[in-house]
Amino acid sequence: MANLRAFAMPKWGIEMTEGVVAEWMVAEGQPFKKGDTLALIETDKITNEVEAEADGMFPRLLAEKGGTYQVGELIAVLTGADEQPSADEVEAFVAGFRPADAKPASKAAEASPPPPSAGYGQPAASPPPPPPVVSIAADANISPAARAFAEQQGVDIADIAGSGPNGRITLQDVQQASLPPVAVGGGAAVDLTPIGNALGDAYASPLAKRLAVQHKVDLSALTGTGPKGRICKADVMSRVKPELPLAAAPSSPAPATPMAFARSAPGTAEIVKMTPMRKAIAKALSHSKSTIPHFYLRSKVRIDAILGLRAQAKAATGEAPSINDYIVRACGLALARHPDVNVQVHGDEIHRFGSADIAVAVATDKGLITPIVKGADTLSVAAISREVKALAEKARTGKLQPDEFQGGSFSVSNLGMFGIDQFDAIINPPQGAILAVGAGTRQPIEIGNALGFATIVEMSLSCDHRAIDGAVGADFMRTLKGLIEDPTLLTA
Repeated sequence: MANLRAFAMPKWGIEMTEGVVAEWMVAEGQPFKKGDTLALIETDKITNEVEAEADGMFPRLLAEKGGTYQVGELIAVLTGADEQPSADEVEAFVAGFRPADAKPASKAAEASPPPPSAGYGQPAASPPPPPPVVSIAADANISPAARAFAEQQGVDIADIAGSGPNGRITLQDVQQASLPPVAVGGGAAVDLTPIGNALGDAYASPLAKRLAVQHKVDLSALTGTGPKGRICKADVMSRVKPELPLAAAPSSPAPATPMAFARSAPGTAEIVKMTPMRKAIAKALSHSKSTIPHFYLRSKVRIDAILGLRAQAKAATGEAPSINDYIVRACGLALARHPDVNVQVHGDEIHRFGSADIAVAVATDKGLITPIVKGADTLSVAAISREVKALAEKARTGKLQPDEFQGGSFSVSNLGMFGIDQFDAIINPPQGAILAVGAGTRQPIEIGNALGFATIVEMSLSCDHRAIDGAVGADFMRTLKGLIEDPTLLTA
């Protein structure tokens, strides 16, 4: 009879719950040597090589290339290199496999050495004795998950004090009770004198003990509300009297000069219903901020060269594109060079676009809307200026068509005209990034080994970390800064 062993999805890191079999490096039935690479396993961060711990062979590969499997799930059957198990033996082994608990081990469990069968290259140890059969009353105050675990592991719940609502026994309570007692090593006794000898036996958190000493609270008179009746901070603070009653608190002094704007009568509030646009904004941005992992890349950019070009255009024609028009043009060119930023995120798919369709934030009396300058990488600064003015006018008069404000692959939000130095914008889903632009301010900088002044704009790029990595976003910002500080590249 062949000595069959499980080759399960390994676990790297406490947060890993699943992995992808990127490649099998050995074929089914092909012998391998100790140290050979057996498979490439991808996690959400890296690709790991799984090496053979001993000579062996895979009589059966269960996992498909590119498939995703939970930690502990059987992905292959392992045996010795010179063994030839029958198909029935392999089928019986697969049918009888039960994955181990893949949850992070407790400190007590980590302190114990793993069993001899923990490595896939080790001989299978003799099976442990079955857990004792326990009977749990149907009306027991226990959660379904805790009941199932207790029956599976044979845990007697009679002596378990539930930490859930109304003393309900939770899964954590049963798991804690199932752990073996932890043997405490030697060492000198801990002196608790600084916080009081009387607290040494109190079942309380360290913070609760410290607060009890500070506020002279008797812990023996408290009933803990924490797990297993542990006294926590809230229990101690409930016995602490405020130094000054709220009624006796001094009132805040009235302002010397009343505000000039109109406001509601004291004790009342004006209720304003959200417009459909405001509801849509609230829904989209709440979803964005709560579900998209934002990160921010900030840079200071000189715009003196752009100011010079605008002054020349103003003198020649009487009008000139805005600073924002130049920035939109620069973003279009930068997105063309960095297509990994010119993206939308749809579930587990990233849509990369060949055209830089940039949404420009426009404030209206009904709320913020983002009309789209399509193909900004192919338009001149003057053409972008005309397009932005036309779209902004449509936005303020409510004449935008759906295709003029829905979609887009990138956004620009500029609050510089309001005197805002710097801010971070919320990503406009499903787009992958948005650029926030502040006001230009004169700042001292080093110019040619001498102190000089330049007009600096602070920019912040908000990125969706699901699709854009830090290095990709940083490279985009470097290109964008170079284009803005040398605007001849924008007019080429």
